[in-house]
Amino acid sequence: MKNKDKMRICGSYSFCMLIVILALITGCAGPAIHVSRSLETPDVKGKVSPPGFTAVIVREGDTLSSLAGRYLNDTGMEWLIADFNGISGVTPGMEIVIPLKSYERGGLTCGGYQTVPVLSYHNFSLDKTDKMTVSKTSFEDQMRLLKEKGYRVISMEQLFDFFDFKKQIPAKSVVITIDDGWKSASEIAFPVLKQHGYPATLFVYTDLINSGRKAMTWEHVKEIADNGFDIQCHTISHRDLSDIHEKESFKEYFDTVEKEIIQSKEIIKSNTGRDCRYLAYPFGNSNNMVIAILKRNGFRGAFTVRRGSNPFFINNYIVNRSMIYGDYDLEKFEKALTTFDDGAIK
Repeated sequence: MKNKDKMRICGSYSFCMLIVILALITGCAGPAIHVSRSLETPDVKGKVSPPGFTAVIVREGDTLSSLAGRYLNDTGMEWLIADFNGISGVTPGMEIVIPLKSYERGGLTCGGYQTVPVLSYHNFSLDKTDKMTVSKTSFEDQMRLLKEKGYRVISMEQLFDFFDFKKQIPAKSVVITIDDGWKSASEIAFPVLKQHGYPATLFVYTDLINSGRKAMTWEHVKEIADNGFDIQCHTISHRDLSDIHEKESFKEYFDTVEKEIIQSKEIIKSNTGRDCRYLAYPFGNSNNMVIAILKRNGFRGAFTVRRGSNPFFINNYIVNRSMIYGDYDLEKFEKALTTFDDGAIK
């Protein structure tokens, strides 16, 4: 097709180039997102989009959220439109393209690949801090920074769909986790997370729950679970699963590790009604036997505390997490938020 023909069909050069680019990448896009509307219906009179995409001129009253609801049947998918077009909002008359399916599985581009930071917190305080305790003010500032800098907090399931090359996630995705089960997690952290609409995962070791005034009760755990927060395993006693004790036979070691994993899962299920599919290793340590036990018992993945961000090709059972310490300022915090790797040799 000649350029003048394309110009006549598209109405403007910029709009035309979007269509051409879409046609080139359609063949390598990922799994389709189901939509109820016909892909054959042009959104702009006389301008037909390539399969899997639709070209739209924004109307009065449209928002990214309303467009996602209209074309993707999910207002929460507004990020897909924003990321594809490199925009943070829309205005009437703007020419945009809406991808109707994943177009960048694994976050792979010609310039590199996406990585996902997983943040690890432990304890919180209204005013005091130490290495493992983050103040409420610092936590609020960190969560606010995520929003202001355009990061999107995703769920554990979204993270592992990304790892398994199933679904695309926002370009600047972050996962938030909290370990152990201290009461400050429910009293300080979760209200802040809820205020921002951020999902988070609490990894509890079950011996800590109901153990004293600073620990959460099962009522606390169930309450936050009922409010949409994810509850997962951190073993029963917080034992280092990779360490065989001096007077312990291998069979005793194996049986103990299996008990730490299986029974913690069962205890959480009985107290919250939630199934566990993920585990945070106490002290971040694991070995091949521990991983085999996890796989045999239906766990989808597990987490270390090795600092670093995660590409889709990370081992699902050795996922990196960056611990956020109480003395972190916002500059140190932001260094943990690496969301892209250009593949250059470091």
